Formats: sequence, C-alpha cells, structure tokens
Amino acid sequence: MSAEIIDGKALAETIRARVADEAKKLGLKPGLAAVLVGDNPASQVYVRNKVKQTEEAGLLSFEHRLPDATPEADLLKLVEKLNADPSVHGILVQLPLPDHIDPDLVIRAIDPMKDVDGFHPLNVGRLGIGQDSLVPCTPQGCILLAKTVHTSLEGLDAVVLGRSNIVGKPVAQLLIQESATVTVAHSKTRDLDEVCARADLLVAAVGRAELVKRHWIKPGATVIDVGINRVAGSVPGKTKLVGDVAFADCSEVAGAITPVPGGVGPMTIACLLANTLKAACWAAGKPAPRF
Repeated sequence: MSAEIIDGKALAETIRARVADEAKKLGLKPGLAAVLVGDNPASQVYVRNKVKQTEEAGLLSFEHRLPDATPEADLLKLVEKLNADPSVHGILVQLPLPDHIDPDLVIRAIDPMKDVDGFHPLNVGRLGIGQDSLVPCTPQGCILLAKTVHTSLEGLDAVVLGRSNIVGKPVAQLLIQESATVTVAHSKTRDLDEVCARADLLVAAVGRAELVKRHWIKPGATVIDVGINRVAGSVPGKTKLVGDVAFADCSEVAGAITPVPGGVGPMTIACLLANTLKAACWAAGKPAPRF
C-alpha cells in the first residue's frame, strides 16, 4: 500500500483565496496585528510569513516588533491599544515570549473577539462546550486536512497523540464536535503503540522526531503529522525537518498521510487568516463564512 499524500500547501492556497474573496464582499478590510517580542529566529520567520500572506490576501497587516527587554507592562499597554483599535480585528502575540513576561497574562489581556490564535480562556471554554468561537489555527487545520480524505469524521476511531493546550486538547474537542470517538494518548499511556494502531484517524502532536513507527499505524488509516522537528541531515553540518511520524515507513501502511514540511504547517497561517476574517465579520455584525 502507498498512502495518499495530503497536500497542505494546496488546501492552504484554496483557503487563502477564499479569504481574499470573502474579504472583498465584506465591505471593509479585516486587519491583523502581529506582535513579536525579542529576536527568536523561528518566530521572526513565522511572523514574516504571516505578514506576507496577510497582505497577499488583501487584509490589513499591522506589525509590532519589540525588543527582548520590553517590560511586561509595556506589552500589555500595546495589547490594550490594539483591543481599542477598530481597524484591528485580529491580534496575535507570537509565542514564546521572553522569560520575564507571563504569557498567560498577555493572552488573557487580548479581547476574546480578536483572539485569532484561539488561546483566550473564554474561547477555550466556548470550544469545550461546542459554542461558536475562535479556534486555535493548527487544530483547525488538522480537521480540514482530515476532511479532504473523509467526507465525514462521524464515527471514526480517532487518536490524538499529545495533550498540549495549543494542539492536542483543542484537536480532541474539534473531533468530538465532528462526532468521532476520541482517545487522547500521551507519554503516560500504557501500550501507546497499540492504542495508536487502532485509530482510523491518528493526529500526532508530541514534538518527538519520528516517534510513530509503521507498526503504530492501522492499515489504511489517515495520519495527520503536526510535528516539526529539526534533526541532523545526511550531509554533515546540515539539518532537515521531520515530523513526529516516520514518514517513509508509515506511508507504506497508512491510507493517507501529511508530509513534513508541506502538510499541517501551511494550514496554520491559512486558518489564522480565516479567523481574522471571522472576527471582522463579527465586528461588522455579519455572518462569518465556514471553511
């Protein structure tokens, strides 16, 4: 068996194009403010890509780069200013933050209606009870990718490998809303490989390079690999990106699988733009499109 490769780049491009089209219909330009504190190289690249794709979709982009030593109080003042700015519909503060800043305090300071990362406790709670909310972008992308393989996720035996607040828990909540039967597995799970091997749909989000081997995969299963791990490459001094799933071996067993890179990664920014559009629709008192 050779697995279908789920193309995250293509789906993300489709979503971005639809965001651009829906934004034109809205009659106002949705605005996204990105705040970066410090000089973390990965964060800088990520924010740069977010700004670029925001502008390409015809949305307004507001970029705020602050030095690493920025006091927590100054960051909170900026968030308060963005909350009050009617041209800003979405606010994201790039994580991780410097050690002297409490990320939970900053997240709670963001207006929940502008919390396009979906991390505010009110949005987390709304997701948990099935109410309309701004949903974390990577989990939302996982569900949309799974739906390119399955018309409906109803009744699937789904295993989420990982229980982080950013990916694992919200993915599980979204799968429950889709009426899948959900197991959340983690490092303390007994017989972890056997638990994963019964899944019709496996979402791997633990941050451990190529942890999931081929015997962890049920033949024909759909595998969504959220992991992004940098490891030594075949050329001395060079590195490469791999997922949490041993792609080459597992793709011989799975029915469909996302690659790393090119799978979940592109979907995160696409869903961020969709969330910004949704927040702008709410601000305008108009219904938000579903993706």
